[in-house]
Amino acid sequence: MSAAPGRDDPALAELVAASARIGADPLLVQAAGGNTSIKLGGAMWIKASGQWLADAARQDVMVPVDFVALRAAYGEGGDVENAKRFLIGGGVLRPSIETAMHAMMPHRVVLHVHCVATIAAAVRADAEARLAGALAGLDWGFVPYVRPGQPLADGVMARPGHAIYVFGNHGLTVGAETVDGAVALIETVRARLAAVARPLAPADDAALARAAAGSGYEAAPPEIATLGADPASLAVARAGSLYPDHVIFLGPGVPERVESGAPLVLVPGAGALLRRDASASARAMARCIADVARLVPAGAALSVLSADEEAALLGWEAEAYRKTLQRPAS
Repeated sequence: MSAAPGRDDPALAELVAASARIGADPLLVQAAGGNTSIKLGGAMWIKASGQWLADAARQDVMVPVDFVALRAAYGEGGDVENAKRFLIGGGVLRPSIETAMHAMMPHRVVLHVHCVATIAAAVRADAEARLAGALAGLDWGFVPYVRPGQPLADGVMARPGHAIYVFGNHGLTVGAETVDGAVALIETVRARLAAVARPLAPADDAALARAAAGSGYEAAPPEIATLGADPASLAVARAGSLYPDHVIFLGPGVPERVESGAPLVLVPGAGALLRRDASASARAMARCIADVARLVPAGAALSVLSADEEAALLGWEAEAYRKTLQRPAS
């Protein structure tokens, strides 16, 4: 890996530093979600699958990929979703499941985040129309929900040339020639889509204790408990699965019975419970759902993933691999 182009380029160090900052912001990235890349010489350095952007400054989470070869294979109609065969110098880590999307975008720097403000807009039934007003004047495109990986790359290539992409029920991707330029685009979109979150609703501690009695669950912290205690947020949770990582790390929907064994369980009117052994990723996704729900206006019509779309995620080998790399609960 040491011979990969760009290994010692200051621009890679700049991307790593920005990745760590982005990854440390739960309103932009949760757990191992999100990915960043930079094209340097013949290599595209991209976050490895299952790694946390928040760790970028303290451990090596970036891997080099021959993006020219990947583009050629994609152009020939090849399956490039598992991009490990395009690694330069080998290694045990897999490139991100979004490597094809990063490679096919022409920009030197590409950042993909699960921005809470963007997700809250992208799960609305009329998302594209609402975004058209909020993002007017920016170079942006909307990609209706498709499974991450190669289908998402296909969705971007069907609408090529934009610097900003909002993905229905998923998140935000931006491209620029510099790291600072790409970060500025994220901040611009986040500011344009900013909304006032409803206050945290107080949990009913006694009711939660009764619901958790004799189970492997414990009361969720206030920022997650509000999902069950706030009626408007509860309605969002009951609507269904909002985005891919919701399904991958928490399972479809959000159940309301501890017998489900799910990492997150709602206790309507009282709060929420987390399994005591829930992974750090599951806890981060539970917080993300609560954060998104607090931004969705009461009564708003939502678009949620279908049963077939949920099944496609649950049966996806690439995500099964990513789950094997989950951190234990801290």
